[in-house]
Amino acid sequence: MSLFGSLFTGVSALSAQSQNTAIISNNIANVNTIGFKRSEATFESLVTTESRSSRYSPGTVAVNRLQRVDQQGPIQQSISSTDVSVSGNGFFPVKRNDLDSSLDEYLYTRNGQFSEDAQGNLVNSAGFFLYGWPLDSEGLLPAAQGDLSSLVPVDVAFLGGLTRPTNTVDLSINLNADEASSPLVNATSLIDPATSPNFTRSVRVYDSLGSAQDINLQFSKTYGPQATSVSTGFGVSATDELVDDVGLTLGESIDFTAGGQPAATFTVTATSTVQDFLSFINTYDTGTRSEAFLNETGQIVVQAVDFTAPDDFTLTDNVGAPLATLGFVSGAVITAPGLPATGNGNVGDIPPYSTGTFPTPDNLPGTTTYNSRGWWQVNIVAPDGTNLTQGHINFNGNGNINAIRDVDNEIDITLSNIDWGNGSDPQDIEIDIERFSQFSGEYNVIFSDQNGAELGLRTGVEIDRNGFVIARFSNGASTELYKIPMITFANANGLQEISGTAYSENELSGEENLREAGRGGSGLIETATLEGSNVDLADEFARLIIGQRAYSAGTKVINTVDQMTEELLRLR
Repeated sequence: MSLFGSLFTGVSALSAQSQNTAIISNNIANVNTIGFKRSEATFESLVTTESRSSRYSPGTVAVNRLQRVDQQGPIQQSISSTDVSVSGNGFFPVKRNDLDSSLDEYLYTRNGQFSEDAQGNLVNSAGFFLYGWPLDSEGLLPAAQGDLSSLVPVDVAFLGGLTRPTNTVDLSINLNADEASSPLVNATSLIDPATSPNFTRSVRVYDSLGSAQDINLQFSKTYGPQATSVSTGFGVSATDELVDDVGLTLGESIDFTAGGQPAATFTVTATSTVQDFLSFINTYDTGTRSEAFLNETGQIVVQAVDFTAPDDFTLTDNVGAPLATLGFVSGAVITAPGLPATGNGNVGDIPPYSTGTFPTPDNLPGTTTYNSRGWWQVNIVAPDGTNLTQGHINFNGNGNINAIRDVDNEIDITLSNIDWGNGSDPQDIEIDIERFSQFSGEYNVIFSDQNGAELGLRTGVEIDRNGFVIARFSNGASTELYKIPMITFANANGLQEISGTAYSENELSGEENLREAGRGGSGLIETATLEGSNVDLADEFARLIIGQRAYSAGTKVINTVDQMTEELLRLR
């Protein structure tokens, strides 16, 4: 038995080395195949067991194929923006067609040489269709993103181009702190937007039809929503004497009352100055009710401190008619115009644009850091002259915007449900004013940006490192259409190889796991690159030489056994 057993052992060696050579040949043949993964032949001894140790029956050899799917191939540069490779463990999900039928199985490949076919589908060089997660209008993934049913064919065809309505505007503007202020009238009668504002800035936005709409932001320096009275006529300085310089008469007097408190009287003496009158107002009721100052043109401004309480005030002649000389109306009750009762500002954006009641943070009226001279009225006007909204903004003493951030940690003026009158959808636009400032000097628009775009034709498609399929358009806009998942397996080497460097799942590989690129060990997507074959020619040639010698040795065994059996047959 041992003689003929040796013959069978030699035959099995030839068979095993033949398969080894076939595997090596296949590796060498695919040295330039994108995404190809090499295999190795592993040998296993099949032993014939004997009950007696004095006898030995030779066994045979079996060969198994070991895939090296988990072995990274070299990353090569490419000139195509839709060519991608994986640096890590993930696979691209593909199918044989784009019908998205549940009857067609998903395959998995590392061949990322994708290009657009005649219908706009991304197909790799082996003819497999790429699948990905579709993104909704907010750029969010499907709810069931962990399941293969959430994937759809990646279709980048845009026959009609793309428009993008504006929903955010970013502005950085400096308003001139030296601008002369104007008084408000009442809560519903602000500075007339038809009059010339102190500064105007036009911003072009786009509606849902892609039409350009030019809105105007009009800025007017105001005394704010407190009760305010400004002297008319000539200007004065703080050191001017009321008798000699201003023209009041010695002994004349003025009564002042604010917030329902008892009246106080100011009497003109021979040495009284304008500053004395200002100090009289500023110290009334310990300075909690009113303030007075000279504005940029030397006019006397009398103002209530707080606009959240009924701090109306009255200046009344007591002796003589000094108020007419100073430029005030005797006995007039000066009321607080307050905040606008209408408009589409949001309660909570406080300030700016409150239709509700002010809270009391550290930088609002009643506190030492509040800047009563940092108020501006803002009118936002549509192209047809319609006033979209109006309201107030306030600046701190350091020139920065004084506002409470909203729930999104932003400082915005919100325009809601804008009707452009051309059949486009109602539009909401948030204008970011966080970078507004008020410093002395010229008006200056530092930058202006918005996220809308007019109609544009598609100019290109690319896949970025996060797996987003992005279409770019001639209007400069871009949009994310899909996100390509990375598929991982517990044992990638156990996958079933399919023609075209694609693999299918089986019990040896474990179930697929959908991940986003760069998460959970799935690997990163490298753009404009391709993963080459992981075949090492030097290693394959060395294995080929060893296989050739092993095959020759097997033939030698068969030849030797043949000679021995021939000698056996010659026995008489």
